[in-house]
Amino acid sequence: MKWLFALVLATGSACGKGDKPPPPTSGSPNAKTESGPTTGGGGGGGGAAAPAGDADAQARALFRDTCAMCHGVSGKGDGQAAQSLNPRPRDYTDAAWQASVTDDQIKTIILEGGQAVGKSPSMPAMKGQLADKPEVLDALVRLIRSFGPKK
Repeated sequence: MKWLFALVLATGSACGKGDKPPPPTSGSPNAKTESGPTTGGGGGGGGAAAPAGDADAQARALFRDTCAMCHGVSGKGDGQAAQSLNPRPRDYTDAAWQASVTDDQIKTIILEGGQAVGKSPSMPAMKGQLADKPEVLDALVRLIRSFGPKK
């Protein structure tokens, strides 16, 4: 019996090692891969890339992987890193802000980064990831607009 306990203990100690997320464990053919370390690459700072033809999916993945850390998953400026930033990240649900900025201004902020447009230097420029993907940039603007008040 002690050998069984030792075997379980020895095999259990290997959990959490490696740099790849574990495969789905539910047995469902549609199960999603669990999260884990990423190797970067792609346009969004990690995670699986969306199909090339689906700009909206690519924009959602980019927002989730890059922007939500500060702006929050619901666009309220309450992401995990928001507390430590000064100035605080933009709250995309703010109706006054939504009304005060054009789509072209949002695109410029995204492409050039915060420092280039007089905003927070903490916001990175996304020109390298989006310069040749205008449809994804447009979809990202639509996503940001979707956080605003519904008309």
